Amino acid sequence: MMHSNTSSDNTVTIIGGGLAGCEAAWQAAQRGVSVRLFEMRPLRQTPAHKTELLAELVCSNSLRGDSLQNAVGLLKEELRRAGSLIMRAADETRVPAGGALAVDRTVFAETITRMIGENPKIEVIRKEVSDIPEGGGLTILATGPLTSDPMADFLRRLSGAEQLYFYDAIAPIIDAESIDWSRVYKASRYGKGGDDYINCPMTREEYDGFYDALMAAEKAEARPFEVEKVFEGCMPVEVLAARGRDTLRFGPMKPVGLVDPRTGHEPWAVIQLRAENRHETAWNMVGFQTKLKWPEQARVFRMIPGLENAEFLRFGSLHRNTYLCSPVLLDGALRFKTRPAIILAGQITGVEGYVESTAMGWLAGVNASRILAGGEPLSVPDVTAHGGLVAHVTTSEPARFQPSNINFGLLPPLSERIRAKKDRYERISARALEAWDAFLKTV
Repeated sequence: MMHSNTSSDNTVTIIGGGLAGCEAAWQAAQRGVSVRLFEMRPLRQTPAHKTELLAELVCSNSLRGDSLQNAVGLLKEELRRAGSLIMRAADETRVPAGGALAVDRTVFAETITRMIGENPKIEVIRKEVSDIPEGGGLTILATGPLTSDPMADFLRRLSGAEQLYFYDAIAPIIDAESIDWSRVYKASRYGKGGDDYINCPMTREEYDGFYDALMAAEKAEARPFEVEKVFEGCMPVEVLAARGRDTLRFGPMKPVGLVDPRTGHEPWAVIQLRAENRHETAWNMVGFQTKLKWPEQARVFRMIPGLENAEFLRFGSLHRNTYLCSPVLLDGALRFKTRPAIILAGQITGVEGYVESTAMGWLAGVNASRILAGGEPLSVPDVTAHGGLVAHVTTSEPARFQPSNINFGLLPPLSERIRAKKDRYERISARALEAWDAFLKTV
């Protein structure tokens, strides 16, 4: 174990080399700040990471929608305009995914690791940090949802309250060679994006058999001293299915807009697979995050048409995600109220998702450079996607606070009423980008 320490007035210490930490490091370095970026891997791994690369993606390889008609598409555009390292790497390493932005996860992480390593203002230190001593200088804490136990203990002491946490489940990845192509078809919903997804169609009888097997399958148990809290946006498929027999058909297995060219009709249900890499040698089961035991995953998921002989490159798994009750603990600049020399960034603040974590990292890095220069932290316009996230993590009702993805509900409503959802979302995005562009001129 070791402590962080900052020796220069123009140096920031960043703890955590995930998306938020890397984005924060890049933004601070671009503004002339010297950065000491601590990452505990590979000396100490997490339950979900597999490599020593910075910015390793451990859940899906998708950064979700890329259109201004959805909120995460707006957040991406704000980041692109703000010179985001993560968005630059994502755009350079993208793989086909319809209307979504998905990346080759290995090339993506390698790109970011190389760019961070080549930046002369950034020193990468492979050590675990167990706490942040008083007087240690300005520190950005971006340890993420898989924060180590020693750092979690420090945060618990610092916050004066029990640490909040929830469980996150990741989906299996299938070897393309093991898919029975005679039983599946390629298409995107409503024809958007061409044939980027593999679709495994089910009849009603096949669905009923699959559902019954899924409900009866043995699940991995949480540790006995932990109470399970599953984030709504990354719900394990078997937890979702337990809400009712047809829940999956209106969720990740909805067949709407996916006509089977061999029958001319929509199937009763559909499982979609999304390319995991550029070469399409691996496919991710969309929406099939799971906590089933690995032998059960193989048994149940091989009931899916086209996956009877599936080879699993990665089974789904369940891991703990840690976050703070930020509305109580943080100020509007994401600083600890009791220790303002510590800035929080990423999922530990209570945002959920790759792009959201990146956005909080961008804000932390820019604010660090401003604070070190004797200036004030940024006040992000509330009509922007960044502003909506900041408002969520700093002004939500503490008793009801939960991690959240960006959504248009986090932004103020328009002054005029627009009934058509598509037009309304486009107008919200246009308003946001106008405010964001004006804001960036002041940064």
